Amino acid sequence: PMLPWVALTAIALIGLLAAEARGARPGIYVAKPLASAGFVGAAVAAGALGSGYGRAVLAALVLSWLGDVLLMSSRSAVFLAGLAAFLLAHVGYGAAFVLRGQDPMAAAGALAVLSAPALAVAWWLRPRLPAEMRLPVFLYIGVISVMVALAVGTVAAGAPWVLLAGAVAFYLSDLSVANDRFVREDFANRLWGLPLYYAAQLCFAWTVQG
Repeated sequence: PMLPWVALTAIALIGLLAAEARGARPGIYVAKPLASAGFVGAAVAAGALGSGYGRAVLAALVLSWLGDVLLMSSRSAVFLAGLAAFLLAHVGYGAAFVLRGQDPMAAAGALAVLSAPALAVAWWLRPRLPAEMRLPVFLYIGVISVMVALAVGTVAAGAPWVLLAGAVAFYLSDLSVANDRFVREDFANRLWGLPLYYAAQLCFAWTVQG
């Protein structure tokens, strides 16, 4: 059953937010990997290993766990490695959504619509990004936009709406990360971004059920 793993994520998330509010790094280093382990465990418990779609989602969740661990570092090189892990996670989600089935017209239409916010976010971040971060961040914006568009295509082809809810929540949570990292570091960013992020990952884990 998924419930114990969902509970692990929820309890560790509360601990993570408390540690973030106090700036307690040791608490963050314990709570964040635990919270992220919860969504990996939830997917396995839900039967992720039983289908190609489930295995692709599980790979994306494991890459997300790795990204979460790496993004705890304040060093640029480690942050870039974390960004790469999340970029690969979105490739994994995109592959999963293609495996599950697509309505190509819906996906293409969604990608056209998403190009406007993608360009707006890139324009907003560009003057605030260190030069070496620009290309990786812009590439990431493109990849997560494609992931959301493929989620639209999958839902249009008959997948449950919770899949699209997860994709949109993930997209929005990344805005909080960008704002916190490159614009203004503030606990308020994490207060809304982290719950959205963990909700997104649990949505994806839920969809692997047969």
